[in-house]
Amino acid sequence: MGGERAGRGRGAPARMIAYATSGAVLLAGCASMPDSGDLRGVESTPRQDAQVRVFAMPPSEDASPAQIVQGFLEALTSDDADYKTARQYLTTEAARAWKPELSTTVLADGPGAQADRPGREDTGAVSFTLTGEKVATVDAQQAYASATGPYGKLVHLTRDAKSGQWRIDGVPQGVVMGKSDFQRNYMSVSKYYFASTTSRAAADGPPMAVADPVYVRSHVEPTTQMVRSLLGGPTAWLDPVVRSSFPAGAALHEDAGPLAADDHGKLTVPLNDKAAGAGTGLCKEMAAQLLFTLRDLSPAVDEVELRAEGKQLCSLPQEATETVADRGSLDSPDYLYFLDEEHRLVRIPAGGTATQPDPVPGALGEGETSLRSVAVSRDERTAAGVTLDGQSLYVGSIVPGGSLGEPVLSSRGESEDDRLTAPSWDAQGGLWVADRDPADPGLFLLEEGGGEPLEVRTPGLDGRIQSVRVAADGVRIALVVAEGDRRSLMIGRIERSGTEGPAGPAEKTGARPAVTVLQPRPATPELEQVTAMSWTGDSRLVVVGREEGGVEQMRYVEVDGSLPEVSQPAALTGVEAVAGSADEEVPLVAHSVDGIVRLPSGAQWQKVTEGTAPVYPG
Repeated sequence: MGGERAGRGRGAPARMIAYATSGAVLLAGCASMPDSGDLRGVESTPRQDAQVRVFAMPPSEDASPAQIVQGFLEALTSDDADYKTARQYLTTEAARAWKPELSTTVLADGPGAQADRPGREDTGAVSFTLTGEKVATVDAQQAYASATGPYGKLVHLTRDAKSGQWRIDGVPQGVVMGKSDFQRNYMSVSKYYFASTTSRAAADGPPMAVADPVYVRSHVEPTTQMVRSLLGGPTAWLDPVVRSSFPAGAALHEDAGPLAADDHGKLTVPLNDKAAGAGTGLCKEMAAQLLFTLRDLSPAVDEVELRAEGKQLCSLPQEATETVADRGSLDSPDYLYFLDEEHRLVRIPAGGTATQPDPVPGALGEGETSLRSVAVSRDERTAAGVTLDGQSLYVGSIVPGGSLGEPVLSSRGESEDDRLTAPSWDAQGGLWVADRDPADPGLFLLEEGGGEPLEVRTPGLDGRIQSVRVAADGVRIALVVAEGDRRSLMIGRIERSGTEGPAGPAEKTGARPAVTVLQPRPATPELEQVTAMSWTGDSRLVVVGREEGGVEQMRYVEVDGSLPEVSQPAALTGVEAVAGSADEEVPLVAHSVDGIVRLPSGAQWQKVTEGTAPVYPG
């Protein structure tokens, strides 16, 4: 290997930036480059205004190998469609073979480079090794995943015999860039599909929308990118539990140009003939998928019209999506629930300024059973509570005078901390809870809140479950899992399969399904001690925990482990529990050393009243 790698800091800037009146920024990749030897780290571009677009400069005449590699790396961070400028740094054959869409590797800092054999340019061929520390990857499906470890890829250059110009003839597939460049170049957007593996109780209702977050280039026709991504199908992790209403093979028409809403917020989407046979009901579901997917892009899309074979298939305005499909964030809770100082279930109106709670009607609010944790069904008609000793789980209706009956589940754990977790309701009325008994741990589902508990399989999940929260869509579950001294937040996929019995399949015999949580993946790999969490949006959670050697913090995270570009919650001391709602407009609530506190939008935490275990429905 070659000479020493140069340090990342230097007096001369790696980039010369020129601002144009149109909001474009030009990156002169070959400005202030060394003539030979090692490359210094590619310094990430400072964050720019969202309207500023960045374009790279093509290679200058007689550029050295170091300048070619540097310019190519700079061009990877530009807003060129199809990386046209970056391809100019490659030979014709390399440009044809290079597929930047296969992956994006995100490094802690911009990629550094090291000449493998410095001073050998007279041979007509040289190579550099790109280096850095990985923090994340985005795959060919645009799915984000946290990553760790060193990055090292070889870039090979050759000198053209006729022109004498250096070009890259060996380049890694995909693109690589520093974290700050990634944040400027990409944005997280959720595309939406419909849950396909839900309980029988939900079979007759409207389809439940499920968010599938992906990362797209923020300044390269994001609307068109998201439509193509949606039509291309769900990411591999989510695919087994969702479906799309778009027919197989449906795609944008070959003559479709860049998509954009008109002055009235209407987006017309021309599809190929594979979509021509879709009936009105199916077409409206397709339109709802598009409206859910595009709702956060700018300019806003208020209506979608789908066309095929030159004819309108259907049109759907944003306000009509609620009649076509269900989505967790469309349902705003009526109340915030928590336990008072006597360990009874009480409530106050959600989103308001009330501080005086009222007892919840029914045995859990009006009876004599002392509780340590609770959950309220999403329709706010039924509540579940774990007794103060953590041993028993009760379910009761929220109606005056209702009786409690016998516990629906009990734990044999010897201590309170080795018994039942707080319960959680799914969108179809199923009640989830984990037993932390070291001798017999398990995750359980009570279908429709009662009956014989169904043990949920959790292959690939190491450790004991300490906390359970099911997403509003019913196909994803958040679990805090303890293994050794570490408590990690994992997101699993809920799969249901029919059980074949002697008389036929489950859907005909009434046999119980097999329910499994598969492919759990870390959502906060940098936190070693997660103490509380809650869903707060279609694909977002709020998490309380601390890094190794750090202090307790509260943050929002996406289900894929990325950090959303939103203001993080204000600091709060001694958090025991946190509650968020799928409706992101509803304020966060927590139980801290000050009791029950809430966080109104744009404000600081405010004391509500005394109490513990706050929850919104779910």
